[in-house]
Amino acid sequence: MSLSLITLLPDFNELIPPPFSYIIAGAFGAIVGSFLNVVIHRLPREESVALPSSKCPSCSTEIAFYDNVPVLSYVLLGGRCRSCKTHISARYPAVELLTALLFVAVTWRTGVTPALPFDLIFVSALLALVFIDAEHMILPNAITYPGMVFALVARLAIPYLVAAPYFDDIPGLMNGPLHGWPVWAVSIVGAFIGALAGGGSLWLMGWLWEKLRGVEAMGLGDVKMMFMVGAYFGWRLTILTIFLGVFSGSFIGIGLMIQQGKKDMQMLLPFGIFLGIGSILALLVGPQIVEWYAGTFR
Repeated sequence: MSLSLITLLPDFNELIPPPFSYIIAGAFGAIVGSFLNVVIHRLPREESVALPSSKCPSCSTEIAFYDNVPVLSYVLLGGRCRSCKTHISARYPAVELLTALLFVAVTWRTGVTPALPFDLIFVSALLALVFIDAEHMILPNAITYPGMVFALVARLAIPYLVAAPYFDDIPGLMNGPLHGWPVWAVSIVGAFIGALAGGGSLWLMGWLWEKLRGVEAMGLGDVKMMFMVGAYFGWRLTILTIFLGVFSGSFIGIGLMIQQGKKDMQMLLPFGIFLGIGSILALLVGPQIVEWYAGTFR
C-alpha cells in the first residue's frame, strides 16, 4: 500500500526549486501568522476565531484589508491604528515574522514532501500555545485536544506518504520489539509510547513534587501539551524536547533571577513556553542531536 501511494505522488522537490519553495513558505507563513494572532488574542477569551472581522481593540474600528497585510501594514502604519492612533502591540508583527521564518526553516528541514503540511500545522499549533501561555499562562484544550488527534492522524498517514521511515522512533521499533508488524501499527504504538514519555512523565514528576513538597509543580496544560508532542514525535525526540525545555527555562530563569534580584521564580515563567521552544528545536534539528549524543557512546 505504501509503495503504491509513494509511486503515484510526484517528486515535488524536483518540480519546485528550493529558493522558490522557501519564498512560498515564507509568504504563506506570514499569512498563517496573521491568523495565529487572532487565535492568540481570542481563544483565551473564548471568542470565535472566525467571526467577526478583526477590529482595533481600542476604538473597535474594523481593520481594512489593506491594513491587514502581514508585517508590512504594521511598518507602514508606524505601529499605530489608522483611526485612533493607538499603539499596536509589537507581538502582532513578531508572530507573523516568526511564523514566516519557521515555515521556511521547516520547509528546509522536511523538503517539499507530503509530510510538510503536517509539520507546518504542528509548528503553528506550538507557536499559538507558546504565545498564549506567555500572555495568559494557560494552554487551551481547544488546541491540545485536537492536537492529540492530529498527531495520531499524522502517525497513520505519513508512513504511507513518505518513502523512508519519517518518524524518528519507527526504525528502532521495527527492528526491535515490533519486528514484523505493519508500519501503521508500529507508528501508532510509537505515538502512545511517545505520549506516555511526554505527558506521562510530566504528570508523574508533578505528582511526586506535590506529594513531597506540598506545592503544585506542573499544570495539566503542560501535561496535555506533551501528550500531543509525544504522540507526534515518539519517545526519543520527546525526551529531547523535555530536556531542551528544562535547559532553556533554567537558563532564562536564572538570568531573570540575577537581573531582578529574586530568589523565587515559581509561576513567573510558564513552562509551556519552553516546552514549545524545545519542541520546535526538536522538530528542526532533533534527529541530528540524538544521533550525535548516541554516537558518543559508540
